This record gives sequence, C-alpha cells and structure tokens, in this order.
Amino acid sequence: MQACGRGGEKARVLTICNTGSLATAGWGTALGVIRSLHARGRLERAFACETRPYNQGARLTAFEFVEDGIPGTLICDSMAASLMQRFGVDACVVGADRVAANGDTANKIGTYALAVLCRHHGVPFYVTAPLTTLDAKTRNGSDIPIEERPGDELSSLKLNGETHRLAAPGIEVWNPAFDVTPAALIAGIVTDKGMVPKRATGPEDYDISGLLAEPNGKKRKMV
Repeated sequence: MQACGRGGEKARVLTICNTGSLATAGWGTALGVIRSLHARGRLERAFACETRPYNQGARLTAFEFVEDGIPGTLICDSMAASLMQRFGVDACVVGADRVAANGDTANKIGTYALAVLCRHHGVPFYVTAPLTTLDAKTRNGSDIPIEERPGDELSSLKLNGETHRLAAPGIEVWNPAFDVTPAALIAGIVTDKGMVPKRATGPEDYDISGLLAEPNGKKRKMV
C-alpha cells in the first residue's frame, strides 16, 4: 500500500461500507489500512462511498474519519468512476463477508462494481479480511448465498421515527445485500496472518488453504 502513492507521494484511497472499529475490532480491516497510512503520514485523502441503500459509509465510516481526524471525503456510490477519472485514486481497499477457496469475495453490494471500475482505470483493488472470513469449503463465488433484503430499505427512508417513501408505490424492488467480486479482479487479499498466496497453476486464483494450514501441515481449526 505504501507504494501506491504517485511517485512516492501520499496515497488517495477509496473504500466502501464500514470496516472500522464500529463494525470489527481495534483499527478494523480496510479502515485499519487507511488508519495505518494516516498514522505513518502516507495518506493524502480517503474517500468513502455512501453505500446505499443502508448508508453504512455515510453513517459510520464518515463518522470514524471525522473522529480520528482522517482527511476524508464522502461520495455517492455512483460517483466512484468520475472520481477515478477526474482526480485519480491510488488504491481501493475493501472488507469481506466471505472469501471462497479460489479468492472470490462476497462483500457489501457495490463492491463488485468498484472492482470493475478499478480494473478499467488501472487502480489496484485489495481485499482485507480476518482469517476467520476465509472459507475453504466454499469452492468459488457461485456457492456463496446472497441475502436479499426487504424492498422498503431501498424504496423508503426512515428519519426521526417517520418513514418517507422515495419510490413510486407499487414498483418492484430488487435489494441484494451483497455481491461477489471475482478473484481475477483482486490485486491482493490481506489477512491478519499475511497475504493469501496465488496458485502457481492459475495466477488469477488464490489458494487460501495454504494460509489456513498450521506450520505442522495441519489445517487451522476455524470457529
């Protein structure tokens, strides 16, 4: 990450959802990387996607930026492409809800779109996750179940105990909570035990089994 800045300059980093102390522990995962860069004087600015429809980026990540004095900017999810095009981003760092055996990663809805944008704009896309998020029993992303949330989370807004409708009554809503980013779009998967290695036979796939193995060759017992 320290090499991501332009010519040794400080880095501009983009993230989505909330991956800090409010959602994880300690410094957090993706937000922990941002905090570390800031503490080392290597961060120019962090950008947080609002993360519709539940707005974890606006409600939580933006709060942590302000509380920690991190130079941060909140953007709409739909602004990410324009941000990369007009101002430049050095890296995108996200969390993970589950990482399959080949590295396919499920995370908050909108993460996959960011990965596609990063590939187009030449921005490295990193996943950060605790070791307990790696799931060697799930072959790839197609085996990861995706929760679908109530439609009113998208069509309505709750404010001060009142519900305000945003969409036309009667419109159908599709509201998946997560999406899956293919391993081929991920520059690196960072865990609390180090980087997940890639397979020698398939450089676009990761091999989480090696990281889950104890030094004696036995598998770590996941809880």
